Amino acid sequence: MLNHINLTDIRSFVFIAQLGNFTKAAEAMDVSRSHVSRQITQLEKQMGVTLLIRTTRTLKLTEAGRRFYQQCESALHQIDQALLAAADDVESIRGELRINCVGGYLGEELIAKVAAEFIQSHPEVSIDLDFSSHRVDLINDDFDIAFRMGKLEDAGFIAKKLMDIEMSTLATPAYLKQFGTPEHPKQLMQHQCLTGSVKRWGYQHITSQQNYEVHANGYLQCKNGRVLVNAALLSAGIIRVPSIYCLPEIKQGTLVEVFKEWHIPSVPFSAIYHKDRYQPKRLRTFLDFTYQWFEKN
Repeated sequence: MLNHINLTDIRSFVFIAQLGNFTKAAEAMDVSRSHVSRQITQLEKQMGVTLLIRTTRTLKLTEAGRRFYQQCESALHQIDQALLAAADDVESIRGELRINCVGGYLGEELIAKVAAEFIQSHPEVSIDLDFSSHRVDLINDDFDIAFRMGKLEDAGFIAKKLMDIEMSTLATPAYLKQFGTPEHPKQLMQHQCLTGSVKRWGYQHITSQQNYEVHANGYLQCKNGRVLVNAALLSAGIIRVPSIYCLPEIKQGTLVEVFKEWHIPSVPFSAIYHKDRYQPKRLRTFLDFTYQWFEKN
């Protein structure tokens, strides 16, 4: 019986497990709820396994159903990628790319410029560029590529480093004159700090290589780097941001480095994408274009 199992029934099961109920799965696939229910009943009968425990109020995966879902979700994603690659015209670069990136300077200035230059060269490609700052799941959120600062922890994806981001702890001379200049990171706890998504600020001593981490008090919290820089320029507090966000202000001396003997290790900025054997040509071409762009700029 296993040889006769329909792939569409498996897709329906995966949708149900992802969305949590039959009605949402049916809507996503544009079929009736009763049709989805028959598919699952048929699938369980052919497999001889109970995949879902259904009551009038709840829907829960059995242990067998959970294992089946995990493997099928990964396998179906591979199939989808293979279908996209097979259907992709070998001569044409076309279709949509969905891209997620951190906002601020990196996203709004650099990656936005990369995207604009790419579609100029490849007019049959459209790009959906998203700056939502939550940590996206490339599969569940349906993105082709994400750009992120920091190290990649998920072995299921590939991270290609594009550049190292130098970090700075900055304030105005007026703020430091009024509140004093901290000499050690632990003294930041007595200062007005302006923070983004990262509240734990790590430092390394320039000679002893000693590491120190401090929890910064966020008198103003915002995930947009431009907001933090503008607030710091008003002498509202101390910021810890990529130096690239405010190079003119650093050069002009309107923002100055807080510490002399402590620095922040640089952070990689990377393109992150699925670890797939198959990739649409538009994605491969965009990745190559992006690497070359960062090498030239």
